Amino acid sequence: MMDNAAKNFSKRILSPLERISEVLFGLIMVLGFTGSMSAAQAGRAEIRTMLFGAIGCNLAWGLIDGIMYLMACLGEKGQDLRTLRAVRQAADPQTGQRVIADALPAVLASVLSPAELERLRQQLNMLPAPPRHPSLRRDDWLGALGVFLLVFLSTFPVVLPFIFMQEPAGALRVSNLIAIGSLFFTGFFFGRCAEMHPWRTGVIMVIVGAAMVAITIALGG
Repeated sequence: MMDNAAKNFSKRILSPLERISEVLFGLIMVLGFTGSMSAAQAGRAEIRTMLFGAIGCNLAWGLIDGIMYLMACLGEKGQDLRTLRAVRQAADPQTGQRVIADALPAVLASVLSPAELERLRQQLNMLPAPPRHPSLRRDDWLGALGVFLLVFLSTFPVVLPFIFMQEPAGALRVSNLIAIGSLFFTGFFFGRCAEMHPWRTGVIMVIVGAAMVAITIALGG
């Protein structure tokens, strides 16, 4: 039971498509800092400024994403409460069944028979009285922490060469290789999750990510 709970918890925090998107945004932001630096002219002071800016940007993005995760949790819980109340307050069973069907994904609702919807309605009516307002639980806060760590740590490797390498040009080349690899694997796993060709999606992600970084730098981002 604990194993199943851990798997469900992990899946909820690390919802693949959403988390991959956040990692991509973080990569593009940090690449906006590293890509705008001229390795031929950069000194240690410029590199230090870039490092502080990139790390601070990632830190802020991770915090914002964690807060947005908590807001999404509250919104989802509130929607669940509205659906449960609507089912319980339905004037007749058919109305309650329609409420349940509208709350389910369209594909799932299309294969459920009226008898199955009625069984769900009865089970929902047997649940304890719901709270008046949604509230955050311990796993929600842990989920927000997981999101923050994912966003921050997944983009941090791009700036590591500037910390451990003394020569700016070499550090920039290694940083770019890490960024390209990160973009590729982000696209690869996105392709797997979205039922697309993983290798092709990985290459496309590198091209799209590079183009977005170029646009960000050109616009002064």
